[in-house]
Amino acid sequence: MHFQWYPGHMTKARRMMQENIKLIDLVIELVDARVPLSSRNPDIDELGKNKVRLILLNKADLAEEKWNDAWLRYFEEKGFFAVKMNSRKSGGLKAVQNVITEACKEKMERDRRRGILNRPVRAMVAGIPNVGKSTFINTLAGKACAKTGNKPGVTKGKQWIRLNKQVELLDTPGILWPKFEDQTVGLRLAYIGSIKDELLNAGEIALELIRFLNQNYPGILEEKYQIEPSKDAYVMLDGIAESRHCLVRGNELDTDKAAVLLLEDFRSGRLGRLTLEYPEEL
Repeated sequence: MHFQWYPGHMTKARRMMQENIKLIDLVIELVDARVPLSSRNPDIDELGKNKVRLILLNKADLAEEKWNDAWLRYFEEKGFFAVKMNSRKSGGLKAVQNVITEACKEKMERDRRRGILNRPVRAMVAGIPNVGKSTFINTLAGKACAKTGNKPGVTKGKQWIRLNKQVELLDTPGILWPKFEDQTVGLRLAYIGSIKDELLNAGEIALELIRFLNQNYPGILEEKYQIEPSKDAYVMLDGIAESRHCLVRGNELDTDKAAVLLLEDFRSGRLGRLTLEYPEEL
């Protein structure tokens, strides 16, 4: 399988981020806690060099807690500030606000020495599509100030949002990068829904996910769908289709429908808390 999706608005968005980075004190990058490295756009490292950096492990409630903690240590050792959170709930947001203050303490003190008072910290919120940036901003601000959607590519232009007297946020569109050097990264992004489903073969993606789960979370699919274990991913997908009554005319199994159902169950957390990549692999 070959994964690629880089529509024209992403080129425009990257240019806009480059133009605005000089105004920014802090780059807040959201990643998906289930795939923290695969969901990091390497372009953001280049754009954000010489800036204070905060990594938010979003959707941490969908990932295994032990791996959330391991990834926090990984990023902190790399020199980033890092916080785990779930942007749909306000819990954990106080920690984010505290870290923003901590991360920008030097900037505030520098302003004070220069006699610049009450200038807010300006933070750019960045990340790949469908990682939860707009939901994070809305929850942090306490109102629907940024568009949200459960599909990639909802935010198309920049938006400044004033959180309070201390912090202003620049919301940016989700951008991928023009070429995935490692197609495993593309596969992981397909699992979490950061590449438009219409561009993918759901059946092939589901089969790869089944293989990964059989190896790393044995028994989870058998328990969820009440199916017989098998090392053959095709047999497992047939079992899911049968268990969930995914049928086409003539009572044939509809494995395409079963594949979509499996991906939806994974993305929503109905399969449980699952982490798909680990810092020990690096």
